[in-house]
Amino acid sequence: MHSIPPAPARFSLSRSFKEFTASSKAGGIVLIACTLVSLALANSALGPSYLGFWHQYVAGLSIEHWINDALMAVFFLLIGLELERELYNGELSDLRNAMLPMLAAAGGIAVPALIHFAFNGGSATQAGVGIPMATDIAFALGVLALLGSRVPASLKIFLTALAVMDDLGAIVVIALFYTNDLAFLYLLGALAVFAALVAMNRLLHVMALLPYLIGGALMWFLMLKSGVHATIAGVLLAFAIPYSAKEDDVESPSHRLEHILHKPVTFLILPVFALANTGIVIGAGWAAELLSANSLGIILGLVIGKPVGIFLFSFAAVSLGLCRLPLDLAWRHIMGAGLLGGIGFTMSIFITNLAFSGAPDAINASKMAILLASLVAGIAGFTWLKLLGAPHASDPDRATVDR
Repeated sequence: MHSIPPAPARFSLSRSFKEFTASSKAGGIVLIACTLVSLALANSALGPSYLGFWHQYVAGLSIEHWINDALMAVFFLLIGLELERELYNGELSDLRNAMLPMLAAAGGIAVPALIHFAFNGGSATQAGVGIPMATDIAFALGVLALLGSRVPASLKIFLTALAVMDDLGAIVVIALFYTNDLAFLYLLGALAVFAALVAMNRLLHVMALLPYLIGGALMWFLMLKSGVHATIAGVLLAFAIPYSAKEDDVESPSHRLEHILHKPVTFLILPVFALANTGIVIGAGWAAELLSANSLGIILGLVIGKPVGIFLFSFAAVSLGLCRLPLDLAWRHIMGAGLLGGIGFTMSIFITNLAFSGAPDAINASKMAILLASLVAGIAGFTWLKLLGAPHASDPDRATVDR
């Protein structure tokens, strides 16, 4: 077996990456505040009015539907742009470097899904198998950012690449398994718009953003009508917009759009999503509900399945010589990243709404399990890395410069 050649000794974090992680830290705090407000209102005397507000109809869709299908399409667009940046300039741009977060993400998807399936296979709640698969990028990076320089900067890169690949896996699961009755002609129309946008990029070299955004809106409408979840249009649009391989290229439409979207997504779209989707009514039997098969599958999948899957797949990949650990990371850091990977929140709640559409009791119980599991995973990951994440004298020299 051929040995993996060593990576360059030092490299710097890009301005885009540092901007992304900084917004994630503040965004995580805002998300926590919105979740607490939503929980308090839902369980107060204002609860019925508060919950009823999100189900009022505007232009043919409920407010909650507009948030989950339209605003979240913008969030998925940003995820797609971040994935594109990782593929061109980041950890995923080199196959040797990409293998570790890719395989770690595969483990972080497979093991939680298997745990949930073990509890729910063949039952009415089997559709929830996708709920513990995803990692909330904003929360996970927000917790990591709280640790500052106490952890190697490479851990931020690894966790970002892992979470992006994790969310890509969740997006594929949504497209394949959470699709309603398929309207083929609308789907064909959406794909035709996507092909036209790609041609506008690759063949006509159009660099203005507006034509892509107009085409993206049309693609979203056709995808909504097709039965495939409309947010998938956001990811497709991201890969149709021109991207420059030059790092932090201000002339790149993709780079400009990512820069524009960071703050609106972090401080508007995700907080509004949290307000609309975490209004969980805590009834008398809430503790017993956490012991149901579905809730146990979610909790154990996120809290145990995530770190076990991420760590075992990473360890196997390195042991088999498929990839190597970054120079400034040790296995304790990978375990810490795995624990933070158990913060499901946004994507897990999103999949819950799709998995149990029309079953409000199952949605409510699943969201309660997600919040509890995400809280436990966040505290466990923070504590682990605070105690064990600092560089040791025996560790290799730091490979990443965070400046």
